[in-house]
Amino acid sequence: MKAPLDLDQLQTFISIADTGSFTRAAEEVHRTQSAVSMQMRRLEERIGKPLFEKDGRTNKLTEEGDRLLSYARRLIYLNRETLAAFDDQRLEGTIRIGTPDDYADRFLPEIMARFSRSNPRVELTVICEPTPGLVEHIKRGNLDLALVTHNDTRGQSEVVRREPLLWVTSANHATHEQEILPMAFGRPNCIWRRAAVDVLDRQNREYRVLFSSFSATVITAAVLSGLAISVLPECALRPGMRVLGEADGFDALPDCRIGIMRGQTSQPEIVDALARHIAESLDNISVPVGEETGSFDFAALAYAKMKRTKANQILPGW
Repeated sequence: MKAPLDLDQLQTFISIADTGSFTRAAEEVHRTQSAVSMQMRRLEERIGKPLFEKDGRTNKLTEEGDRLLSYARRLIYLNRETLAAFDDQRLEGTIRIGTPDDYADRFLPEIMARFSRSNPRVELTVICEPTPGLVEHIKRGNLDLALVTHNDTRGQSEVVRREPLLWVTSANHATHEQEILPMAFGRPNCIWRRAAVDVLDRQNREYRVLFSSFSATVITAAVLSGLAISVLPECALRPGMRVLGEADGFDALPDCRIGIMRGQTSQPEIVDALARHIAESLDNISVPVGEETGSFDFAALAYAKMKRTKANQILPGW
């Protein structure tokens, strides 16, 4: 029987993947560079596959290294969760978190389950609003932490996930073939709406906005009923939707970046713990349900996945 993997080696491996450098990783894990190199040689021997390849001055993950990364993150997370469960000095208190409802639907179950298991004495107060409203709540001190759509002009947020922003229509209707495209968007200050309008204007496509709402449920209902087309991040795809691509006459949209904003808080330890849980949870969450139903446009979705893979190579750890 093979010996178990070494958690210290896995932690160092994650640091190298995130920083792209053995030197910077050595600083993070408080080891010498030669010790880090030795750890990785032993890990490669244990796995039986090469994990890194040089790409200029950076160390890029091989295909086998990329496969190991997701397992390594989960093992390190489970180790922390296990230790926290037996810690008599566990965190306790109340923390206020905000998120748009489309992120809440997809991400909150995983985040809340993991965080509550590790921190059963912490009470979570959750509000769901669009990102602009959450930014204002952070500024006014009404929230300790918010999961938002990152926008460089709205304030600083730590990007923890990057996904393709996609054109979507009903899989059971030909809504996208109408001469004047019916659209369902968020409110006028929605960054996804502005991105979609910019592309449509650049393509000289005629459209009219039939539905405007801050509710993801309303937008999803309009799409699934065949009343309108919209734009959604990959995480918000639902069975019954069809992804539209360039073959359908829709140019690519910019990626959606999901970030964490922190407010002024008297409980920084709890905020730091929750932020870490969110980052680790979002890193482990995969493509949403739907592919197995046959209701997605596979070519367009495969293109979206390709974009995300390339983004992950450029921005390791997202």
